Amino acid sequence: MTTTSATGDAPAAPAPHGMTPIETPAQPDAIELGTGLPPDVSAPEAWHREYGSMFARNVSTATLTPFLPDPAAASGTAVIVAPGGGFLSLSMENEGWDVARALADRGVAAFVLKYRLRPTPEDLHGFAAAIREMLAGPLPAHRHDPETALRALDLQVADARAAFALVRRRASEWAVDPERIGMVGFSAGAMLTVATALVGEEARPAFLGDIYGPLTAFEVPADAPPLFIALAADDGLMDARGFPLVESWRAAGRPVELHFYERGGHGFGMYPKATTSTDWFGSFVSWMRMHGLLDGMGGGREGSDPARAGA
Repeated sequence: MTTTSATGDAPAAPAPHGMTPIETPAQPDAIELGTGLPPDVSAPEAWHREYGSMFARNVSTATLTPFLPDPAAASGTAVIVAPGGGFLSLSMENEGWDVARALADRGVAAFVLKYRLRPTPEDLHGFAAAIREMLAGPLPAHRHDPETALRALDLQVADARAAFALVRRRASEWAVDPERIGMVGFSAGAMLTVATALVGEEARPAFLGDIYGPLTAFEVPADAPPLFIALAADDGLMDARGFPLVESWRAAGRPVELHFYERGGHGFGMYPKATTSTDWFGSFVSWMRMHGLLDGMGGGREGSDPARAGA
């Protein structure tokens, strides 16, 4: 996990494992998405620090936070960023704000989605126990059955749809091409990213980044967006035994690129490790460039045509 602060300080060495409660950080630019409260709210939103990075849990109000590039360097492309955390917490720093800042530095308008979560115990000890129980138990049904997996994410997909609608509604203000809005997610956020493309209806992501997410096979439509996947072979949570998600995309004749790193574990995000998994972000940017997504507002449309880009 990264340790870059919310103010943009340089990353430091990771702190020892352990959760420490913190005050909810100021988020003056966060925009409420108006998707309502979950039906089972049981505790207020709370934040903690782990691995030197900030996490949110018991999120019941979805928000979207813009990170906009220098107007002189804006490409017109935008990315919705979905942090991970098993739908029980959100890695807001390592897999959210830090990713968004890095994208904005490369001319891409980035928007961090703080989506609604499943309820957890209010105290950190109870939350930690719930995490241990989840990791120790059998794989949930949605990890085996694609249809169950998608149905389980109705709330989160609604938040993603609202995020895409908001960016398109304010596209002119934010110098965004409404047809060049993609999504990148991490772990659970990667699952949400794929689900948004498959069952998100009017969301219609233009491209996808799936970073150490599940590799479940899905029925992929003929107009599925280009897909970039990155994960590590030693990921203890997403054990890769074949690549059915890749094969699903290929079977549909859609563009897909896979980066399978020897080492990196789970949750490497933007944290600089001494493994090649650290290079995922540069590869993702290069992939976006290959698809013509960094060519400037209204430019590079021929290069961004998925049918021409190939698999």
